[in-house]
Order: sequence, then structure tokens, then C-alpha cells
Amino acid sequence: MNFFRISILLTTLLVTFSCIRKKHADTIIHNAKVYTMDNKNNIEDAIAIKDGKIIAVGSEREILNKYHADEFINAKLKQVYPGFIDAHGHIMSYARQKLGVNLVECKSYDEMLIKIKEYQEKNNYNFIIGFGWNQSNWDNDEMPSNSRLNELFPDIPVCLFRIDGHALLANEYLIKKSNLIKEINTNPDLTSGGYLVYDSLKNFTGVMVDNAMNPILNVMPEFPEKELSEAIISIQSELISYGITGVHEAGLKFSEVNLFEKLIEEDKLKINIYAMLLPTKKNIEFARENGIYENKNLLIRSFKVFADGALGSRGACLKKSYNDKHGHNGYLITPLKRIKEIINLCKNIGYQMNTHAIGDSTNKLILKMYEDIYKINPDHRWRIEHAQIIDPKDIKLFGKSGAFPSVQPSHATSDQKWVESRLGENRIEGSYAYNSLLKEYGMIAIGTDFPVELTDPFLTIHSAINRKNKENFPINGFQANESITLEQCLRGMTTWSSYAAFQENKIGTIEVGKDATIAIFNSPVSANKRYSPNYAYMTFIQGEKVHAY
Repeated sequence: MNFFRISILLTTLLVTFSCIRKKHADTIIHNAKVYTMDNKNNIEDAIAIKDGKIIAVGSEREILNKYHADEFINAKLKQVYPGFIDAHGHIMSYARQKLGVNLVECKSYDEMLIKIKEYQEKNNYNFIIGFGWNQSNWDNDEMPSNSRLNELFPDIPVCLFRIDGHALLANEYLIKKSNLIKEINTNPDLTSGGYLVYDSLKNFTGVMVDNAMNPILNVMPEFPEKELSEAIISIQSELISYGITGVHEAGLKFSEVNLFEKLIEEDKLKINIYAMLLPTKKNIEFARENGIYENKNLLIRSFKVFADGALGSRGACLKKSYNDKHGHNGYLITPLKRIKEIINLCKNIGYQMNTHAIGDSTNKLILKMYEDIYKINPDHRWRIEHAQIIDPKDIKLFGKSGAFPSVQPSHATSDQKWVESRLGENRIEGSYAYNSLLKEYGMIAIGTDFPVELTDPFLTIHSAINRKNKENFPINGFQANESITLEQCLRGMTTWSSYAAFQENKIGTIEVGKDATIAIFNSPVSANKRYSPNYAYMTFIQGEKVHAY
């Protein structure tokens, strides 16, 4: 009997001391394939998390023997990666698109009008804002005219944005309300860096491109803050369902920064936001006063500058004229003098400059300007957003200037149907040249440019590796020699994107000391020849489980 009691006592003591010896973690994820994305590309079995940080990464036996936890998650051999980062997105634009009429899937102007009518019958708003039309995908790829729009909606303002946000179609009611024609007649410079579109009979169609949109934008109503906030939280749910835990928000107004901060303080906005400020008066005052600014999951230390327009609306600035619009080369949206002023501002306050540059002329111009910064600070990390059309002989300038390429692979596969008509066959070589850019600079930051493209990171992976769209077209891939590997693409969405935002010590890899911002994926992340959907099984941001499949 005594022996039996002693045995029980010894067993109890062993269990007790075993538990005491183990370190405490909040969460342990085990039985996993943990792709750390560290410098050695280590693949481990388990992760221990405490207070929002990764405290251990290692083998199953090592972690389970060393730690006990409040929650154990059996990953069932699913793949675990650092949370994906979309290096170029537009949450605010997407929020407005969700509240307005979505025209992305429309295959014709007729279909667009039907959708707008249905939207208004359902909502009965006192203004209509639509997003996403793309005449390049219509049978008739001419820019639309507002004549039928005027018949349908003579008494309320209607503003319909092209998919790239660089052109809009307005009805006559809104045009008159904005005094557009009067303002342009008074000050012709208003259309510098943009243009009005006229039909073959020289009648104004109601389409404005780039800076010519400004009089309309100045009178556009805003959606209520409550509705915008709800849309933002809905977008967050979509992003984390894909394992996206951070967005580089590419161009914010001061009021939009305030809205993000409000949602963060209310503990509603949890994803990491790397904000690029638009160079408005209020934003410049904010940057000068605050310098590099961080508030929980919001980091502000950059300005976004639109150097030129978009290729689809023929605003991208090219060295030679457009193949389908002779005598027209595009233009700079921001005057050269102003670009230089913003460069000096960023240099003086320690901000990063992220320049939208699509045309080959614009890319060369900005790269040459960045060279001077590189001489002062080789680690400036100033970015070229899009880097879309580049003269092949200018690609070397990325290395010489230290310009960080920030690219969106799904643009290549969306644009491939019509890009040759814009550029001609001979200029295709330097377009969407992600492999060449990677070889020259050594890194690329990868995003989607949502809502211009879908938020789906697995479509991004498919586009980057196979150079095909969601329908797996073209069969042999578009500019297939510019494809990148799966590892390179994943680094572009994790380690390199975090580096492009000066956050490499916080996120981007699964390593001890970094935020426990990770995703467990439902299916293997792979380089399939055909697009296949995938989602996050679970998503964590700073140790908090924010999504479960």
C-alpha cells in the first residue's frame, strides 16, 4: 500500500515538475509545414506564440517538449507562411467601389447602362458613382459617350470611373454643376496632364482623363463615414480570408488617414497599413510636424506621386507616340518642377518617395532623378510603382538608382489582350518585365493594385509564374520569359514587401522576435500550371486569430 502511494506521489511530482519546467506560450501551432522565409529558407514543424510575438520556431518535439500553451492548434500538415503583404492596394477606393455601382464585369456600354439603372432602382440615391468600366474589353473599344446617360439621368449627378481610376464619364448634369467647360475656357492649363475626349464630330463625350477630371472631383459628394467604415471592415475580412495581413495603401488624403486611425483606435482595423500620403497641403504639414509616424498597426513614412497616367486611357507617358493614337505620347500628371519639390521634401524629412510610373519615358525620367538620392543614401528604398513599360536599355537604371520596383503581376495578364495595340509589337519586350527587374535590383515588391485587379494573391502567383490570367490564357503565357519562380513571388509578397516598407524587423518572415502575423493555408501554395483557388485556413495578426476557415 505504501509502495502504491509513493508511486502515485512520484508520478504527480514528475508531472508537476515537468509542467513547471515548460515555458508558457499563448498559442502553439504544430504538426505544420512552416515556411519561415528566413535567409536559409528553413522549413519547421511548429511555432510558439506569446504576447503577439513569435517566441520559438522549430521541430514538433522541440516545441512541444519546451512549451505548454493555452491553445494548441493542430495544423494537420498544412502550410504556414508569413502573412501576405499586398504591396500596392487601394482600400479606400475599394470601399467606394463597394458602395457604388460595380461596372467591372460589364462587356459593353449597353450592359453598363442596364447595371446603373438596376442599381438606382434598388438604392434611389441622389447621386450615382460607378467604378470599373473598361472599354478595352468591349466589342467596340471606343471611349463611351454620355448622350444616353443624360437621357436616363437628367436630374442627378452621375460619375463613372474607368477601371484604372485615371478617366471618368460624367453626365451633363454633373458637368454643368462643376462648371467644367467654363473653368477650362478660363484656365486652359487645367487640362495640362490630361484631356477631354471628343467624338468624330468634335462633340464632347463627357469623358475626362487624368487632370481634366479635377473640376468634377472637386464637386463629387462623399459617402457617409459610417458606410465607408463598414465597407473597409468588409474588405479587411476579404483580405484576411486570403491570408493577406498587410497592405501598402497607395495614396491617402488627410481625411482618409483620420478614418483609418479612428478604426484602429476602435480596434476594428487590425491589418497592417503602410500608408503612402498624397502630397496635399494638409499631408505635407502632417509629415513635417510628425516625421515618421506610427500608431499601432499604421505606419506613415512615404509620399505617393503620380508621375504619369495609365496605359489603358493613353495617359502613360511614352518615348514614342501610341501605336493606336499617332502624335499622342501621353503626359506627366505632376509637373516636373513639382516632382522635384516633393523629392526635396522627402529627402529633408526622411520620407520614402513612391512614384507611379507606367510609360517608358516616365520611368527613365524618374530613375534618373532617383540616381542623385542613391549617391547620398544607397539604402533609400524609394520605389517605382508599376514600372510597367520600360525601354530594355533603361532597366539597368534600377540598379544605378537604387529604385525599388513595386509591381502587380495580374496587370500583365489583364492587359495582354490589348497592350500591343497601344505599344505596337516592337515595344512589348520591355513591358511587365518582372524577371529582368528582379535580376537588376535583386528584389521586387508584389501587390495587386486592387480594386483595379482582384485581391486574390493566388491569382497574383499564377500570373507571376505562368504569365496567364484566371482563364489560363494565353496558352503559352504572355512574355513568358519574364516569369518568376514561386519562391521569388512569395518573397515579393512577404520578405521583400516588408523590406520595401522598412518593416523587415517586424514582419515578413517567421522568426523569433517578430510579430506572430502568419497564415495557415487550406491547400498547398504551389506553382500549378492552371489557376486554382485557395484560401487561408487560419490567419493571425500579432498573435490574434482574426480568421478561421
